[in-house]
Amino acid sequence: MLTKRSQVLEESITLAIASLANELKAKGEDIISFSAGEPDFDTPKAIKNAAIAAIEKGCGKYTAVPGIKEVLKAVQTKLKKDNALDYETSEVVVNVGAKHSLFQCIECLVEKDDEVIIPTPYWVSYPEMVKFAEGKPVFIEGLEKNGFKITAEQLQKAITPKTKVLMLNSPSNPIGSIYRKKELLEIAEILKNTNIVVLSDEIYEKLSYDNTEITAFASLNEDTLKRTVTINGLSKCGAMPGWRFGYMASKNKELISAVKRLQGQSTSNICSVIQYAAIPALTGECDQDIETMRQAFEKRRNVALEILEKIPNISFYKPEGAFYLFINIQKIEKDSMKFCKKLLEEEKVAVVPGVGFGMDGYFRISYATSEDLIKKGLERIAKFIKNYN
Repeated sequence: MLTKRSQVLEESITLAIASLANELKAKGEDIISFSAGEPDFDTPKAIKNAAIAAIEKGCGKYTAVPGIKEVLKAVQTKLKKDNALDYETSEVVVNVGAKHSLFQCIECLVEKDDEVIIPTPYWVSYPEMVKFAEGKPVFIEGLEKNGFKITAEQLQKAITPKTKVLMLNSPSNPIGSIYRKKELLEIAEILKNTNIVVLSDEIYEKLSYDNTEITAFASLNEDTLKRTVTINGLSKCGAMPGWRFGYMASKNKELISAVKRLQGQSTSNICSVIQYAAIPALTGECDQDIETMRQAFEKRRNVALEILEKIPNISFYKPEGAFYLFINIQKIEKDSMKFCKKLLEEEKVAVVPGVGFGMDGYFRISYATSEDLIKKGLERIAKFIKNYN
């Protein structure tokens, strides 16, 4: 009865683990969850006030498919101010979260057997989106010694006549690594004289640490501007995960037109009230809230690193952004699913197995939770590893 493409989709492992942890908590179990990829901070007051004002003004009607003019202008302003990117409002579409932006782009770009290059480890949804479009995910392993980032040389070897799209994610999930400008320029040079579209997922762009600079791929030069779809949203840096506000911008008029048609025949506009609520987050009214959150995450990262450094037989990359740690447990257990299930059963700590990110023998923790829970949870993990058999 079901289509083949619907049956190839796998459940999101991060959402599944988070759901299981919540179920166990509801049963009274003392669960510490490091699984969810969402800030534990409340949505900034300016965003809430804008939503309330929109409701009271009766802004609950349908809007234009790509978004109201005010929010498109706000995205345009944000991209210019933060990323040195010049887009017309007609080149912007707001979507139901950055995941929706990515999904629609892949549906509009990828046909059967088209190849999409995905660096590993990857965010769990990238390959599933490609498979749903009947495309072929082509994985390039980001080596631990390179901060799990791919090199221009690796990219060049992976490109074939069937390559349609390159996925880029910086700062990345699950690593928290950041591509430096020099690295991006080297990648950009390889892409010259090709028709490869870059989907640049920049959802964690305002969460960087140790004064590490963030560079938008599209901002490098005229060629990258033309070939890149800049994708972002407010789930992470705006503490708005459940509000579902994402956006995309592209100079590719055919793609923008196709996405508008697809969205018009699926969701139509995104929630009208949330469009108004997003404006203060995009125009800078919440910058101090975001910076407060960023500083807290950096402090939590340091707390976690201090504890992890004392645990034998593991290794990890010091994240420069986002709010994750990707921990190598290959000296202890190569089957990450087995390790994580036992950890949840025996020590009541929920983490995400690395196999879901394309790298077995690792697990991911999110430190988007309190310092007390970080300390308590990592102490349980240390105990679990010491006694593991």
